[in-house]
Amino acid sequence: MNSVTVRALLVRGMLAGLAAGLLAFGLAYLIGEPGVNAGIAFEDSRSHEHGVEVVSRAMQSTAGLATAVLIFGTAVGGIATLAFCFALGRIGPFGARATAALVAAGAFVTVCLVPFLKYPANPPGASDPDTVGQRTILYFGMIALSVLVAIGLIIIGRRLAGRLGNGNAALATAIGCTAVIAAAMAFLPAVNETPKDFPATVLWQFRLASLGIQALLWAAFGVIFGFLAERVLQPHPTRSAQGATEVPGTA
Repeated sequence: MNSVTVRALLVRGMLAGLAAGLLAFGLAYLIGEPGVNAGIAFEDSRSHEHGVEVVSRAMQSTAGLATAVLIFGTAVGGIATLAFCFALGRIGPFGARATAALVAAGAFVTVCLVPFLKYPANPPGASDPDTVGQRTILYFGMIALSVLVAIGLIIIGRRLAGRLGNGNAALATAIGCTAVIAAAMAFLPAVNETPKDFPATVLWQFRLASLGIQALLWAAFGVIFGFLAERVLQPHPTRSAQGATEVPGTA
C-alpha cells in the first residue's frame, strides 16, 4: 500500500472517528450525564466544603463533553486506520468493510471491554480522589497488557493456521488469549473504593452507559470507515471511462 493511499485512508479514518464521536457524544449526553449528576449530588451530600466552580456544570456537560469526545474519536480513528492498513490482507481474505469491522471489534474488545472487566468506570463520588493516579496507571496498564497479548496471540495464531487450519487456530488463539487475560486479572490489584451507601443503581447504570458509549463509537467507526475505505481502495470507474468502453452505435 503506497503512501498516497495510506494518507487518503488516514484522512477518512479521522473523519469517520469524528462522525462516530459525534454519535457517541449524543448518547453520552442522554444516558451518561444523569449518572454523573447523581454522583456529584452524592459527593456534595457527604462534603460540606464547596469550592469555587471554575467551569459551570452546564458547560462541562455540553461543550466540554463534546470537545473531549470529538477529539478522542478523531484520535482513535487515526490510530485505528493505521491498524487497518497493517491488517488489510494479512488477517485473511477480507475486503475493506470486513477488515474495518474486525479492526473496530478488536479495538473495542482489547481497549474497552477487557480493561472494563477489571477496572470498570465509576461516576463521581464512587472512588477516592486521592488514588486517581494509581487507578489511572492500573487502567492504562491493563489496556497495554490487553493489546500486547492480543497482538502476540494473533501472530502465534497465524503460524498455527498452517498446521491446524484457520478454524482450529482461531479457537486456540481465543482460548489462549482468554487464559492469559484471566491470569493477569487475577494477579493485578483490585480497586474497591465505592462507599457502601453509594446508590447501586446509579453505579451500574453509569458503568453500562460508559460501555455502551464506547460500543457505539467503535461500531459507528467500523461502519463509516469501512464504507469510506472501500471507495478509496475500489474506486468506481468515471463516466468518461465507462463511455469509452461502450460499443459505438449502441447509445
